[in-house]
Amino acid sequence: MRRALGAVFALLAFTAYAAPVAAQTDEIQVYDGGLAEPGTFNLTLHTNFIASGLNEPAFSGAVTAHRSLNGVPEWAIGVTRWLELGLYLPVYSRDDKMGWGIDGFKPRVLVAVPDADSRTFVYGLNFEFSVNNSRWDTKRYTSELRPIVGWHLPSWDIVFNPILDTAYDGLTQLDFAPSTRVVYKKSAQLGLGLEEYADFGPLNGFYSGGNQGHQLFGVVDYALKNGLELQAGVGVGLTDATDGLTFKLILARDLFSRRTPKP
Repeated sequence: MRRALGAVFALLAFTAYAAPVAAQTDEIQVYDGGLAEPGTFNLTLHTNFIASGLNEPAFSGAVTAHRSLNGVPEWAIGVTRWLELGLYLPVYSRDDKMGWGIDGFKPRVLVAVPDADSRTFVYGLNFEFSVNNSRWDTKRYTSELRPIVGWHLPSWDIVFNPILDTAYDGLTQLDFAPSTRVVYKKSAQLGLGLEEYADFGPLNGFYSGGNQGHQLFGVVDYALKNGLELQAGVGVGLTDATDGLTFKLILARDLFSRRTPKP
């Protein structure tokens, strides 16, 4: 796993010289290091609706955030106890000005400490490579490097993702967009928590406070008996540069596993 972590860091350093995504996101999630078991095929559906958002598109011809629906199916397979491969396909959105459209796709590589769900301290690293259509970003290719650090305590989960985004325009232009998750585990099936998503801007000069992105979500996690995992949340913007009100829904389920079911 150390070699895989080093390879992902090297890939980012190599490609950084080749503006983060300026539009809204298809995925609103904090990664906790959990991996699909080897041979297990998983599907996660990400959907978010911006009920009150920015009225001006980030650039000419871009999707407008206000009253837009954004989402993507995330296909994943566990390769080893520390490696998972995924593909977001297709990224899609709908707004009031341009209607429905396909925004691109994203392959990803996630490496993390094995058996993260049963450990107190967890860590990992996720790398995504985005191929964007012109309605989603001015850059055809962008990427995200997402370190994962977290603690699974008896009644609480605390997870931090200090994300760096790149549009392949130099290391000093890496955009710092961290996300944080704190959840109270009321039971084995139910969790209640808060998530914060931020965008401080490029490393060579953070935005001023009012121009930074800060959005706070209240979230509910619920595990159904049929293996379906649900996360629902409501987010409010804390600055003028952030969408005012966003609803999100994440549904996840294992579709296939080569493991023999336990009795």
